[in-house]
Amino acid sequence: MDRLEPGHHYDPLAHEDFDTPHRVFAELRAKCPVAHSDAFGGFWIATRHADIKRILDDPAEFTTTVRNVVPGASATGRRPPLHLDPPEHTPYRRAIDRALGARRLAAIEPVIETHVARLLDDFIAAGGGDFVEGFGSPLPALLFSDWFRLSDTQTTLLWRTAQAFVKAWEAFDIETVSRTSETLYDLARDLIADRSAAPLDPEVDPVSSLLAAVDVRGDPLPHEMLVGCVRQILVVGLVAPPVFLGSVAVHLSRHPDLAAQLRAEPERIEDAVEEFLRLYTPYRGFARTSRNGVELGGRRIEPGEPIALAYASANRDEAVFDAPDEFRLDRANVRDHLAFGRGPHRCAGMAMARMEFRIALRELLARTSNIELAGDVRMSGMPEVGPVYVPLRVEAA
Repeated sequence: MDRLEPGHHYDPLAHEDFDTPHRVFAELRAKCPVAHSDAFGGFWIATRHADIKRILDDPAEFTTTVRNVVPGASATGRRPPLHLDPPEHTPYRRAIDRALGARRLAAIEPVIETHVARLLDDFIAAGGGDFVEGFGSPLPALLFSDWFRLSDTQTTLLWRTAQAFVKAWEAFDIETVSRTSETLYDLARDLIADRSAAPLDPEVDPVSSLLAAVDVRGDPLPHEMLVGCVRQILVVGLVAPPVFLGSVAVHLSRHPDLAAQLRAEPERIEDAVEEFLRLYTPYRGFARTSRNGVELGGRRIEPGEPIALAYASANRDEAVFDAPDEFRLDRANVRDHLAFGRGPHRCAGMAMARMEFRIALRELLARTSNIELAGDVRMSGMPEVGPVYVPLRVEAA
């Protein structure tokens, strides 16, 4: 195994191409399903669906309050709901869920369609380019701009700062992480000050929803925790979509027959998105720690030791998914995937993300007749997994 050290250690810093991570995860599932790494201060990584599901289903034992992602940056503050366990996390989660209800999603669908159409028209008119920079990255920034009612200046600041933050995090550049994180905190403080002075409908505006929320005693949520929560929401929705959409573009370039089928049968696009989510889950670094110590995958893990949850590996586990590396439109158990996590910290924005991906895939296929790779992709580092640079040539339909 060219990327596994003796003792089946995991090396997240080794060079990766588009297929390398999944080959490594397959070997780990077969030979060392809970591996160790000395990178980022040391951590365990769970790769089997059953082990990850067990962890996600037991927040009483596996907490997010110590380490919730690998690599981590201690320079940043606490950001609910991710950094809290139930029941402390629950008021924050309910407030976010309220601003993502059916009414808000119905209103945001035509907004997504408008942004997708404009970005794709520009990308296709240029004959292609880096699909992540030209489409996958700005799309969620524009979407969040509408959800949070950001100004144009705030939208640009969010997008560019989040990009710099993610790159610094992947490089474990703590100085840049701290600097860019503080910019995002400042944006969160500005939004809270604006909504405190002039609240919007909490059924549609996440900041107003959080400001209206109360804890179990009926008290308003602490100001700095609100700031951390808004800052967390601003970043999390901008990280995964570019990586995921880049993976989808690579797959379509490799499988023009699938692209042709979906153009001919657009009613299958919803199924395709679900299978793409399973096949190209963009996470391997969300983490938990055991409160009491645990035996997992034949390993003894002590209390407080980080356990990274390789969702990308779990969703290709042959014990759950037949022929897991194949794309199958008719996969009966596709929704057993863990692309959005599970349990109390399951992704709050999953309905909006599914809508975003469905519209993006539908319009990409409708507006093109051919999609080709125009060079080598460049891969993300941990905690994500997938491409951050996807050079494409495209032909208009």
